[in-house]
Amino acid sequence: MKEALLVIDVQNIYTQPESELFIKGNAKVISNVNKLISKFRNENKLIVFVKHQHKQDLSDLGRMFDFAGETDETQFIENETETEFDKRLKIRKKDLVVIKTRYDAFEKTDLQSVLEKNRINKVVICGFMTNFCCETTARTAHGKDYYVDFVIDATGTPGTETLSPKQTIKATIATLSSGFAIVKNTSELI
Repeated sequence: MKEALLVIDVQNIYTQPESELFIKGNAKVISNVNKLISKFRNENKLIVFVKHQHKQDLSDLGRMFDFAGETDETQFIENETETEFDKRLKIRKKDLVVIKTRYDAFEKTDLQSVLEKNRINKVVICGFMTNFCCETTARTAHGKDYYVDFVIDATGTPGTETLSPKQTIKATIATLSSGFAIVKNTSELI
């Protein structure tokens, strides 16, 4: 089986304490993500870094964020500090980066063609947020007939309005493991 690591949205918006999307425990998540990156690099396997980013003029926004109602503040704008990759992430200048404008890393990106070109049939998913971009991408990957490993302790979330981060992660595990992905820990995958 030929696999690729998808490192999703390890961006400052999730790691800066002043952000409304701040994820407690993000240092441990990034440490686990970096372990996965090292493993895949050592094995010369494909790594795709995914970044959520919108144009300054918001012309690519679509329905993103409309669930929150009217707001004056849009997040993930290009060239903003919050949108950059966290400095602790082991990304190099030559690494492959896919820019996305939706939760799903496949939607309106060239991710599918990159995976096809490299004859990938299994994706390993890590990053932020567990229950949005990571879960959505895992579901789509399954629907596109990829085998999916979801590395749960290499993902993070601030939770939801009604669920704590632990409860949110537990719900994601229940959903994904019931038919979309094999949920693993970093140590199991390594």
